Amino acid sequence: MTKQARGASAREPSDNGSWVAGEIAGCKFQDARLGKRLGSLLQILSDGIGRTVPTACQDWANTKAAYRFFDNERVDEQTILAGHFQATRERVHVVGGPVLVLHDTTEFSYMRDKPELVGLSGGSVRQRGQMTTGKRCGVLMHSSLVVTAGGLPLGLAAIKFWNRSERDGTPTAKKLEARRLPTQEKETFRWLQNLRQSSDLVAQPERCVHIGDRESDMYELFCTAQELGTRFLVRSRFDRPTGQGDHKISEDMAQVAVQGLHRIEYRGGRGEPCEALLEIKYGRLSVRAPRGKHELPSALVLTVVHAQERDAPADRAPLQWKLITNLPVESASQAVEKIDWYAMRWKIETFHKILKSGCKAEDSRLQTAERLTNLISIYCIVSWRVFWMTMVNRAEPEASPRLAFTEVEIEVLDKLRPGGRGTPGTLSHYLIKLARLGGYLARNNDPPPGATVIWRGLVRLHDVVFGVQLANRVCG
Repeated sequence: MTKQARGASAREPSDNGSWVAGEIAGCKFQDARLGKRLGSLLQILSDGIGRTVPTACQDWANTKAAYRFFDNERVDEQTILAGHFQATRERVHVVGGPVLVLHDTTEFSYMRDKPELVGLSGGSVRQRGQMTTGKRCGVLMHSSLVVTAGGLPLGLAAIKFWNRSERDGTPTAKKLEARRLPTQEKETFRWLQNLRQSSDLVAQPERCVHIGDRESDMYELFCTAQELGTRFLVRSRFDRPTGQGDHKISEDMAQVAVQGLHRIEYRGGRGEPCEALLEIKYGRLSVRAPRGKHELPSALVLTVVHAQERDAPADRAPLQWKLITNLPVESASQAVEKIDWYAMRWKIETFHKILKSGCKAEDSRLQTAERLTNLISIYCIVSWRVFWMTMVNRAEPEASPRLAFTEVEIEVLDKLRPGGRGTPGTLSHYLIKLARLGGYLARNNDPPPGATVIWRGLVRLHDVVFGVQLANRVCG
């Protein structure tokens, strides 16, 4: 890890109250009491990850205050996350080199007596393992997570919430209707908004590499990136015309010889370790604009990277990645680097998993979209913190444990889990102790602990610390 990357994690405060203060310092509420309530809620929900708001608040006064905060007209996701966005920018400025901005959309599904207050998306929803008849209501969220090239999450840079209204017609008719809408009225417009907002937030757009799945393969996104002077790396969805419009990307790449080989390791369908040998191709192509997009540049010179598995087993389809980017690729090693960067995209899926499985954002009983989005916004900060603790163990295992734990937490972990793996006194040593509280077995060949055992361990640790503090007050 570089000195700059070590500095980014070293900026993490030494106690939970300080880290909360750092994530809300940039918030600017019209009423200062709202800022204090946000800090209190962030601390409460962080200490009780996965618990309902009443269970985490413990009494009616705090619970009522939380509900009033979620329902306040002067509170929305942007005011809640403004401080976290500012803290993300500061962490980005500490690290060196490129930063990867991972974009993705997820949906939070709910069942309500009045689903129109949340937003309708059609279909049915799985509730407690059984299919429940009726329409699904839900909130959609498009988030942009900034990580270092080594995978350490620095925080969110942009977020958008929205919901859908019910439309008549068949799915085919709805799809055709969506195609006729102007770009600003399509759901995919959030990709462009977040691309712009995250680039502006970092204030160094040339350092950002915006990464997205096949949904982000939009010519408008390519043009927006060119306008902002930033970079993108997305998985291809369309076989776009090239040259003068008389070729396709697939036809041009078929003429390119294999320029390198790359061996990867991955997990099979049953979790078994597997290997694959990829054939690497890359090339610069003049990619044409789609028909009817007269307001956009007629062509852009972009780089296409193809990775195809050689000698794939007969019982499955070969692994392949088709990427398109405005980054230069002049060697096989640079092409492999771009493939590795795209492989980082799964980290935003882990972030969403922490939101849904760790914070249990879909278990909330709040009745309106506005209240839900305010709650989810706070959960986003909590989820980032859990993810940061998971990944800093791998990025900087020899750091001081005070980057993530208070003195009393370190003392409790020493008593609950004496000994353990890792160098004594290091961050990794204590994070493994924490993970063991969450069910991590810490066997010699086990991989580093993941987010699930980290958030489970945090809940148990906070309960024990609360008991210790209570005992000290009673006995002292």
